[in-house]
Amino acid sequence: MDISSSSSSPSSSSSSSGALSPDATLDADTPRTPLAVRRALQLLQSDDPDFKLQAARDIRRLTKTSQRCRRQLSQAVGPLVSMLRLDSSESHEPALLALLNLAVKDEKNKISIVEAGALEPIISFLKSQNTNLQECATASLLTLSASATNKPIICASGAIPLLVEILRDGSPQAKADAVMALSNLSTRTDNLRAILETNPIPFIVDLLKTCKKSSKTAEKCCALIESLVGFDEGRTALTSEEGAVLAVVEVLENGNLQSREHAVGALLTMCESDRCKYREPILREGVIPGLLELTVQGTPKSQLKARNLLQLLRESPYPRSEIQPDTLENIVCNIISQIDGDDQSGKAKKMLAEMVQVSMEQSLRHLQQRALVFTPTSDRPIAKCASEVSSK
Repeated sequence: MDISSSSSSPSSSSSSSGALSPDATLDADTPRTPLAVRRALQLLQSDDPDFKLQAARDIRRLTKTSQRCRRQLSQAVGPLVSMLRLDSSESHEPALLALLNLAVKDEKNKISIVEAGALEPIISFLKSQNTNLQECATASLLTLSASATNKPIICASGAIPLLVEILRDGSPQAKADAVMALSNLSTRTDNLRAILETNPIPFIVDLLKTCKKSSKTAEKCCALIESLVGFDEGRTALTSEEGAVLAVVEVLENGNLQSREHAVGALLTMCESDRCKYREPILREGVIPGLLELTVQGTPKSQLKARNLLQLLRESPYPRSEIQPDTLENIVCNIISQIDGDDQSGKAKKMLAEMVQVSMEQSLRHLQQRALVFTPTSDRPIAKCASEVSSK
């Protein structure tokens, strides 16, 4: 959401028009405080509605990128929250956008905004027919929900069912912000259960299918799915939704590093909970090539999860005898032998061959680099060893 503003400023030169004197309730006139900040705080306490609106717009502009201004304008939280409660709908969006910018990257302001009673009007705006106001309210909850202190309060306020409704019916921007807010809230177990009760998975999957798989939205969708499939209801809901497992597999293949970690984590959680039930639905969606790639190119957590999932996806999840060591190659070959369809099997075999080649090339480069730091006398055995590797 664009959180900048450019509006003309009304004159505030006369006290009779509503500007406050230096000894006003808000401590605006302090040394080192920029004139624009002092002026915004003074306008905010004016009795003139137009001056209040201008103050909100100025605060939004001043706090767009300045952390210092967010601190200096923290006194504006209370008056801005009061503007959210006014009958005049004209004041709602400017005040909400000003509060949104005040909360960005400022934990104290996030907490102060909630303590000042902002949640009640913000939640009412989630039901608004005004798309812009609904988007602003959703973005505000996204920002406020990043605070650990605020998470249980937001859940208790009844925001979760409304966020899920927006996930179902909102604008594209509101849907993206809603899933991110729900992902933030889901880090608390109590909140996660409250989310699960709203049956959000069909709407999360719909969003995941349509968004770019490498986007932040896809990352948060998969993070939320990974948390929800920790419950039996979540696993059942995911596998009951047509194309849901495939959507997760597509993120595992094409997402950013964090998204892929959440995607493989979700599939691993499912398979660990009931291997017999979920092995086939996962294999059916062509997960093997993506898992093979993750064992080499994923984050350390992704690599471990991918290897563990590959273990569970083969015919027997238990280690083989000492004669047939439990190598990645053996695991994958075992899985490939169980896969129906030449295309998927061929792709997996090609991927495995490429992994072996890459592994050999990496070993060769490593040996050559080591050879450079040895003396000429000790260089010959290393070179011989490297040539043997490259000739295999």
